Amino acid sequence: MRSRPIGFLLATLAGAVLALGGTSAASASPSTAPASTASGDVGTADACYTWGGTLREGSSGEAVRQLQIRVAGYPGTGNQIAIDGAFGPATRAAVTRFQSAYGLAADGIAGPATFNKIYQLQDNDCTPVNFTYAELNRCNSDWSGGKVSAATARANALVTMWKLQAMRHAMGDRPITVNGGFRSVSCNSAVGGAANSRHMYGHAADLGAGPQGFCGLAQAARNHGFTEILGPGYPGHNDHTHVAGGSGRFWSAPSCGI
Repeated sequence: MRSRPIGFLLATLAGAVLALGGTSAASASPSTAPASTASGDVGTADACYTWGGTLREGSSGEAVRQLQIRVAGYPGTGNQIAIDGAFGPATRAAVTRFQSAYGLAADGIAGPATFNKIYQLQDNDCTPVNFTYAELNRCNSDWSGGKVSAATARANALVTMWKLQAMRHAMGDRPITVNGGFRSVSCNSAVGGAANSRHMYGHAADLGAGPQGFCGLAQAARNHGFTEILGPGYPGHNDHTHVAGGSGRFWSAPSCGI
């Protein structure tokens, strides 16, 4: 577990122009500057990414996509939200659940209170404060050699981390042990992984029991955007719980009632 970097960085404006109402939000780069809102107020700046206005159903663009990554762990039981930059009903529902989880006004509209909470939850490299890229890649240093490009594998791992952050919070903010994540084809072969393993796409993480237990983790994962859950009772998974995103759904942890 890491501690949050102290303070937010202030610099010149480099953030995104965001959507208000049903209009589109322009693509944006991470910003370390104060973001000007539509009312002219200056919002908090963040070293990873700074939103500059209110996002709601009908908004679109990079600012929405960045928001979707952070609320990917709040899709509702058995669901997964698309990381597509389109703020539709599923994104609104995920934002509402995120807000409710942190005691914010749960209206499904992402404004300063929602963004400030996200800023508190992320480190300067955009990972959530309780997880790292290193935990999600014990195979190599550059994310290469999988079934997708290195950039895509790393991006998928980031979404996985935000799902785990949501799951961790829902389980009382107790640490979750990540034993591994991304694998190149050769790393996957070396450990006897399945030929179509989602580890090779950066979507997957293998979890240690920790204080929650394997079954507790498997059961909670159903609520946080994981479409693949394998745990005790499934062949080869009595010593860990496997969670992953991606298309389709396959849940099997018979010893846990799944």
